Amino acid sequence: MLTFLRDNARWLAGGFLLTMFSSFGQTFFIGLSNTDIRTAFSLSDGEFGALYGLATIASALTLPFLGRVLDVAPGWRVALFVMPGLAAACLLLAFAPSVLILLIALYLLRLLGQGMMSHIALVETGRWFAARRGKAMSIVVLGYQGGEAILPALSVALAAWFGFRGIWIGSAVLLALALPLIVGLLRKDRAPKGEAEAPVSDVRDWTQKEVLRDPLFYLLLTGVLAPPFIGTTIFFYLDTLAHLRGFDEAIFAAAFPVKALLTVIFALICGQLVDRFGAVRVLPFFLLPLAAACITVAVSASPAGVFAFMALLGVSYGLSATLFGALWPEVYGTGYLGGVRSLVSSGMVVATAIGPALVGPLLDRGVPYETQLYAMAVWCAGACIVLVITTRLVLARLARSGAELREASPAE
Repeated sequence: MLTFLRDNARWLAGGFLLTMFSSFGQTFFIGLSNTDIRTAFSLSDGEFGALYGLATIASALTLPFLGRVLDVAPGWRVALFVMPGLAAACLLLAFAPSVLILLIALYLLRLLGQGMMSHIALVETGRWFAARRGKAMSIVVLGYQGGEAILPALSVALAAWFGFRGIWIGSAVLLALALPLIVGLLRKDRAPKGEAEAPVSDVRDWTQKEVLRDPLFYLLLTGVLAPPFIGTTIFFYLDTLAHLRGFDEAIFAAAFPVKALLTVIFALICGQLVDRFGAVRVLPFFLLPLAAACITVAVSASPAGVFAFMALLGVSYGLSATLFGALWPEVYGTGYLGGVRSLVSSGMVVATAIGPALVGPLLDRGVPYETQLYAMAVWCAGACIVLVITTRLVLARLARSGAELREASPAE
């Protein structure tokens, strides 16, 4: 591992920093200013939630078109306009004079932060690495945990000194400082080479349009969309859960380090599994911890259950973070990976918007939260069955594709 880190430090560090600074468009970071934003613009919880959902959906609809730019331009060139755009969005939120400008700022934060910053990191890493793609992804995605660990504390300090607008001004400054470093790290291309970097499988490069016509793509999404839908929904309604159980919200705060630790551990473990078995073969099992987490939070009436739930969620997050980065180049190739992965990212962003928007009205209609959590667990179990069948079909197709490519290649 140390040799791998040393030999590939620049590319791994560039990807890590991109995922870390994607935090400025992630829900957890924007949520730090939730109350202050609502107060500044006289918005209710529901009004701000609707505004945020609209911005998120709009960014998801834009991403499949913008994400294709990585198929014609290297990541460092794309970062040259994405990062300044994200910094401008931070300043726009800080100085927004109206709700309309606030909506535009949120749209740009979601599109360029959560969307494109992550997109650049995962697409480029998927292309740069082949045989060790899982290990590389497991390191790059740790930037998300780095952002969760470092940036909230920094934002609290800025807010104490300068108010909530100081958080967003400081974010823009950090992006400006990070831009030359990230571009410098990514500017040198890396091509998989040598026996140790031989491709994991023979697969032709699928275009975005071809993927949209592939039935297996939608079967894969039945599992891939579960973590963003369920995870975002549960965290969005943590206060509701605390009220139902009579827990102090500090219990959840105390359990977050458990989630973070297990996310890191299982991201690295998943990287090893992907490199050994392939992402496709690992895929059918990654939802089991998430199903267990849903059941645990539904039945638990003690603080210990909160820690068990967070632990299981950390396992699921760690597995999915690495797996989702490695899966798509393995199934659809790397030639049009920007367009392909932007479809997936768009679906995941939509899932994060639909989850809270669906669960809230069901709660208003009297559907118990526990019942909804059981339904999420059933979704995970059903998706596992679907993925078992789907992965067999994918592996069979990859075998056929590999044979056809070898037959078509000239004899040496």
